[in-house]
Amino acid sequence: MNKIRKGDEVIVLAGRDKGKRGTVTLRAGVERLVVEGVNLAKKHVKPNPMRGVTGGIVEKAMPIHQSNVAIYNKAAGKADRVGIKTLAGGKRVRVFKSSGEEIKAA
Repeated sequence: MNKIRKGDEVIVLAGRDKGKRGTVTLRAGVERLVVEGVNLAKKHVKPNPMRGVTGGIVEKAMPIHQSNVAIYNKAAGKADRVGIKTLAGGKRVRVFKSSGEEIKAA
């Protein structure tokens, strides 16, 4: 079970974007995430009139390793760790380690 999923709000713990918050838009592989507004790179794009694409320099969000982000706990107002709790009936849910509160699915 992935502890950080698409749609979760995360905060960056390490790197040049340390302290920034954003939403996970994509899981790029097993250990990498694409976070909205984090780890941006400038990409030079050629114009393509057949697709209606204008050329120029575009900012693109690049993947970041999941160890460099933590899930953001809105109630506490800071980063938190994720635990897995098994409910009656065998259902597994994600919870915040600090409070034990269940993480709502996005």
